[in-house]
Amino acid sequence: MQNTKIFIVAGEVSGDLHGANLIKEINALTPNVAFIGWGGNRMEKEGMTILKHVKTLSFMGFLEVLLNIKTIIRNIKDCKSQIIASQPAALILIDFPGFNLRIAKWAKKHNIPVIYYISPQIWAWKESRIKAIRRDVSKMYCILPFEQQFYAKFNVEVSYLGHPLLDEITEYKRREFSNKNVFSKPVLALLPGSRLQEVKRKLPLMIEASKSFPHYQVVVACSINLDEAFYRQYTDDTIQLVFGDTYNILNQSTIALVTSGTATLETALFHVPQVVCYKSSPLSFAIAKLLVKIKYISLVNLIMNKEVVTELIQANCTVKNMISQLRLIELNQPKRLEILDNYQKLSVLLGENGASKRVAVDILETFFTNSGTK
Repeated sequence: MQNTKIFIVAGEVSGDLHGANLIKEINALTPNVAFIGWGGNRMEKEGMTILKHVKTLSFMGFLEVLLNIKTIIRNIKDCKSQIIASQPAALILIDFPGFNLRIAKWAKKHNIPVIYYISPQIWAWKESRIKAIRRDVSKMYCILPFEQQFYAKFNVEVSYLGHPLLDEITEYKRREFSNKNVFSKPVLALLPGSRLQEVKRKLPLMIEASKSFPHYQVVVACSINLDEAFYRQYTDDTIQLVFGDTYNILNQSTIALVTSGTATLETALFHVPQVVCYKSSPLSFAIAKLLVKIKYISLVNLIMNKEVVTELIQANCTVKNMISQLRLIELNQPKRLEILDNYQKLSVLLGENGASKRVAVDILETFFTNSGTK
């Protein structure tokens, strides 16, 4: 395996995180792989050449996608051109299904092996995508335990090797500074998301709700893809903004308001009782309600297959409801203890650490049999 090139496409902040961990593990196994593609700061730090940054890519909701369709089409064209120019031995696509499944179809026609890391959530909607996955994807890796059984119903073989967040959080907790408490009061964490649209919709509501908890230090987990001036239009000097250090916030938090997505699982793995918030444009929500067929929107509830944490969705995502639900999960409340007990069960379901390494080993053994892995 000499001077092998792998092209990676990650379109979101979570994909940048998981992609960086995968690159790190592959680099530890063999020194002869060069990474190039689309990602973010974390992947770049692990040595990948970034051709397009995730901060320019992610659009949330059906309406937002339609409004930005010309940009998306241009991005697909650019990505194909860059793959051709790079001549990679394989393509690793990380989540980002609306975009990546189109790239997978094209790559299949060009005889480029397609490795899909982090399955699209086809169990939630667009189940028909299973046909494209079966046709275009050489190997699919899932990170949620129930996904393997879902694919089995369609006779599609996929691999579940654990959830990479376990590695990331375990590694964080090993660091000396992880136990350093820099806040003088209990922390109410606000995790409004990483996309501009979702932050604009939810952060003002979260801030207003936090005013009913003056005995807490309110800390906003800010995305490094958005600047401080953007956040400050919704906050005052009593609220602390922390950029790109969500784990340090969660490690010291007592309660949290969290946007649905990967952050709900991260919050659970830090054992912080949370209230999950979701609010999109009325049109996007109306379309989603027609198409999406799942009982829950948070990963915590989906994996546990029951309501462990309260979900405030669309019309229910109000300041009043945020306040009442936060009060139910404060210290010494029965609901708080119930949530923490379920978090322990969730950790067991996710399995053991080492997912990123196991995926790296499997990729090298499956696609690069002469890689000389350790």
